[in-house]
Amino acid sequence: MKTTKRTRLERAGWRVGTAAQFLGLTPEEQQFVELKLALAGGVRQLRERRGLTRGDLAKRLGSSQSRIAKMEAADASVSLDLLMRSLLSIGATANDIAKLIKKAEAGQAA
Repeated sequence: MKTTKRTRLERAGWRVGTAAQFLGLTPEEQQFVELKLALAGGVRQLRERRGLTRGDLAKRLGSSQSRIAKMEAADASVSLDLLMRSLLSIGATANDIAKLIKKAEAGQAA
């Protein structure tokens, strides 16, 4: 958020904070959310880079296109296990997954 906008909102009586503050997340919960978002984004990026549709990925996993859409949106009903299996089925390497985890750590610091 731009500093000028933040200042304007605070002067108007609004409290400005992070989503984690608003939701009252512990540092561990915030880290989990960042990890899940990074992995979900990685599924979508890698799927698109490989030229796969959501339907193609669903067939590989024995799932549905709508489940893949939920996965890419980091829906609460999607497990980390499913995200990891999806990444591996698309051809992600351990190095690719490590980069996504590093991205989650960077999001945590922001």
